[in-house]
Amino acid sequence: MLAGTYNYWLVLASLGIAILASYTALDMAGRVMETRGRASRLWWISGSVAMGFGIWSMHFVGMLAFKLPMPMNYDPAITFLSLLIGIASSAFALWMVCRRVLNWPRLCYGAVLMGAGVCTMHYMGMAAMQIRPGIRYIPSLFALSVVIAVVASGTALWIAFRLRRRSSRVKLLRAGAAVVMGIAIAGMHYTGMAAARFPVGSMCTTSHTSLSSDSLALLIIVFSLCGLSIALITSFLDYRASVLASSLAHAHEELQFLALHDPLTKLPNRTLLEDRLDQEMKKSVRSQTPFSLFFLDLDGFKQVNDAFGHHVGDALLVEVAERIQSAVRASDTIARVGGDEFVLVAGIPDPGYAANFADKLIQLIRAPFAIAGHDCQVTVSIGIAVYDGDECGGQELLKKADAAMYHAKVLGRNNYCFFDVSMNEDAQEKLQLLHDLRVAVEHRELVLYYQPKFDARSGVMTGVEALIRWQHPARGLVLPADFIPLAEKIGLILSIGEWTLNEACRQISEWRSDGYSNWTIAVNLSAVQFNHPGLVDLVGRCLERYHIPPDCLILEITESTAMYNPEASMAVLRRLCQMGVRISIDDFGSGYSSLLYLKQLPAGELKIDRGFVRDLEEKGEDAAIISAIVALGRTLDLEIVAEGVETIAQQEFLTRLGCNSLQGFLLGRPMPADQLIAMIKAGGPVPDVQEVSRRAPKLVAHLPANALA
Repeated sequence: MLAGTYNYWLVLASLGIAILASYTALDMAGRVMETRGRASRLWWISGSVAMGFGIWSMHFVGMLAFKLPMPMNYDPAITFLSLLIGIASSAFALWMVCRRVLNWPRLCYGAVLMGAGVCTMHYMGMAAMQIRPGIRYIPSLFALSVVIAVVASGTALWIAFRLRRRSSRVKLLRAGAAVVMGIAIAGMHYTGMAAARFPVGSMCTTSHTSLSSDSLALLIIVFSLCGLSIALITSFLDYRASVLASSLAHAHEELQFLALHDPLTKLPNRTLLEDRLDQEMKKSVRSQTPFSLFFLDLDGFKQVNDAFGHHVGDALLVEVAERIQSAVRASDTIARVGGDEFVLVAGIPDPGYAANFADKLIQLIRAPFAIAGHDCQVTVSIGIAVYDGDECGGQELLKKADAAMYHAKVLGRNNYCFFDVSMNEDAQEKLQLLHDLRVAVEHRELVLYYQPKFDARSGVMTGVEALIRWQHPARGLVLPADFIPLAEKIGLILSIGEWTLNEACRQISEWRSDGYSNWTIAVNLSAVQFNHPGLVDLVGRCLERYHIPPDCLILEITESTAMYNPEASMAVLRRLCQMGVRISIDDFGSGYSSLLYLKQLPAGELKIDRGFVRDLEEKGEDAAIISAIVALGRTLDLEIVAEGVETIAQQEFLTRLGCNSLQGFLLGRPMPADQLIAMIKAGGPVPDVQEVSRRAPKLVAHLPANALA
């Protein structure tokens, strides 16, 4: 037999081509899986050609690396046919690994067919060698090459199937797998070459179409490397383009989502709501089926936001949104249209069902929220407008529901109300009032009135209570009950409260300079202002700016505000008391007090709610309540102030009972600072206190026996 030798550079080149072809096959399998339709078919075809040409090139370069002591020529037709078989085998392999499932029977079946194809390509390539007599094969090595081809094909199919989808480590895994596959393919080829035997005296035959080995090696290496590299570069660029396109599409979807949804709660915003509402109105007209629009506004949200911080407020809004979503159907639309405002478009045609659903929402939202270690509780006011196909637009329908919601707040909050035509005028008036209130502070339209407070026995004026008024340019004097809730609604209450405190301190400083050094001034704090973290610093700045002693300033907070969060209230009140500021609990008796907390509050004064004083002469139980409050105040060593004194009989009773101070219309109405000084200098409208003291026992004698208990 003729002895052959190998050109080891060409052997290494064939191994490199095998590894590169394996990596190309793995990459192409991924591209076929990542695309769909026509693009997937194109990648399958181009991948089959690139992979088949790569495997064939490895085989042919390996054959060219083998040198016999005679020149070698190859039959072009058979050589080309072996290339086609390599491409067909590659196409089959890509088709197999791109199936959804590759179980063991299918893997074995595919390994046998692909192995047979690879063997056919190899031995047909060997048959293309124009040599006479023909090549003989060692049966054992021939069989071993077939086994290697089948095992290598099965391994390649399994690896390609496992690595067909991209992941964070897929490039590294594919590179390692390509080395294993390349070595397996080369092993099959060189085992087949080792099985070949060339008889002594063999001769090379030639024809005019023969291909010379001298001219093929370098050409095939260059073409195979270029072809495989182009395929990989094209795949990489196409993948990057698809990733970029996917990223752009995702970014577009995110931008579109952000444009139509609230970033905090992820609910539709006003823009999307208007579109959904328009669609629902058209649908209602076509089907002649009414639907209900609910306008929800949280009660007490600003107090939570200011007391615990915006992060707690934001978390509260998210949980409120989740509770509402849990109660609505998938076909309904719930949107966030403002800070604590939500709108629900629900396919509820009947007002009775709408009322029941509103009740359900009220009960759902009033349950406490546990957020960041805080027990937060809010309620909701709901306005309902039922659309029955009339000619109003979406904005007008929203205004109707909004007007109904405001009416629910006026009725006491934590309630619902259906829209009525009479509400439109009220809504327009409130909108105008909101607009005017925003500029009231800038235009210096806010003023303070002062109601005098008198010692119940001596009749000496001890101080004043500062009461805010709004001198509206068109409406005249507006009372706080008509604009303070609006100020809380639009977030102006803090700036108004700061102005009030500054102005009150300025005025008492001026009076003290004029000789009224024994007067005190009481300033009411809203719940929002009391719970604001900057309150103590604000009070300190005001005292320092106007050089007034802290004990001439009395800060009044309502009983409900003090008891909303007793621990936090006590912390704030202690800091204020440490500064020397006096604390008064206003409207005492109107809420649900806890005596345990009350005795711990660092307050120095209780103000009896005017409701008890107003009905004092008509209801004996009010006298009993007042006497109990006075007794409680004495026990806790607190000053007792009775407000709302409007008759001499009330004054006589409260004085005899032991109240320390009195204020009310009988003694002096709220008035500007200059009028107050004029009244004091003129003697004032205060009745003779000594005369009241002498007459008081006669009044007490006619009260129920338990009134002074």
